Amino acid sequence: MTADPTAPVLAKIRKLLAKAEDQAATQEEAELYTAKAAQLIADYGIDAALLAASVPGSDVVGDRIVVLDAPFGKDKAELLAEVAVLLRCRAVMRRERVDGATTHSIHLFGHESDLARTDLLFTSLLMQASTWLARTPVPAGEHKAAFRRSWLAGFRIAISRRLAQAESDAQREASARTSSSGVSTSLVLADRSALVVDAMTTAYPRLSTARARSLSGSGMPGGYAAGQRADLGGTRLRGAKRQLTR
Repeated sequence: MTADPTAPVLAKIRKLLAKAEDQAATQEEAELYTAKAAQLIADYGIDAALLAASVPGSDVVGDRIVVLDAPFGKDKAELLAEVAVLLRCRAVMRRERVDGATTHSIHLFGHESDLARTDLLFTSLLMQASTWLARTPVPAGEHKAAFRRSWLAGFRIAISRRLAQAESDAQREASARTSSSGVSTSLVLADRSALVVDAMTTAYPRLSTARARSLSGSGMPGGYAAGQRADLGGTRLRGAKRQLTR
């Protein structure tokens, strides 16, 4: 089997974010590590796409189902779906009743490199959200669950905006870099996205759009601020779990 040339990049991202998550790091140091990690994870996605275009069959479309445990299973699912779509995957949110309880899961579709990016990033963000939410006091007289759901919504919105900017910057820089070679980064990414959409619609030919949620808690500004500080990457792969505080 040919060695994956992108593996050293993922290792570097993990090392950077291990430093950013170190309790001994100052806020300034953590922000520097975060900025570099965000850049690397976006660049990695572009590089993997361009490499796959030159080596057909090297980065196939796959899928995986991720079950989001309580508490706040739906909020976790929304964060995962947001991250997945921004990293050029597609996400189908699923809900079912199991033993009287509602279970939320996400069926992800994407090229293996993008699924790996999504996996890496979401696991880290879930851990960070858990830590910061546990440290955030609920205002007196406010419903605890409502406050925390709104906090998580603010966190998700901030992450979405930062990720969208990082991905846009990486694509723009790659387009400028490859323009003289006759390779269109935009066309490569569009072709990849079309394959992912085909895989999703084949599995789910009758998809519908979920209704927007109405949240009553006052935690959104605090969650948004935490999302602005979050590390856009992760030190652990799928399988590591951290429950959000109840």
